[in-house]
Amino acid sequence: MAKVNTYETLFILDSNHYARDPGGVSKQLDDIIANLGGEVHVSRMWMEQKLAYPINKHQKGTYYLIYFSMEGPTLPKIDRAFKLYEPVIRQLTIRLDPRLVEPILANARGEHFAGPQIDTIGVDDDVDEDDVTDDVEDAVEA
Repeated sequence: MAKVNTYETLFILDSNHYARDPGGVSKQLDDIIANLGGEVHVSRMWMEQKLAYPINKHQKGTYYLIYFSMEGPTLPKIDRAFKLYEPVIRQLTIRLDPRLVEPILANARGEHFAGPQIDTIGVDDDVDEDDVTDDVEDAVEA
């Protein structure tokens, strides 16, 4: 069994297709992933804006993000399925570093990530601004 990785795919979708049926387009993207054995974690529209240059006569696009997990060898199949789906103008899939998966997913969900806390034992919490200024002045004079 191959290793399961977490991926992020950024789509530029045809704005007209997405505006007519946003639920249908997003469901179809999620279904493509699910049908190839992947698990969608977060799926959401990012923004809609004018493209820097026309792509296949499209002047604007809807940017859409999907975060999902699946086995690495299946990735070429999903890439091809995305390219064949009509509303997709462009897409880019990257593998996320395992250390960054939880904070990125929390951010995509609009949550605050409460990751590992930094140990602050021995750190002076009561630092006075005047003490710092005096220390800097002493260092400059020396």
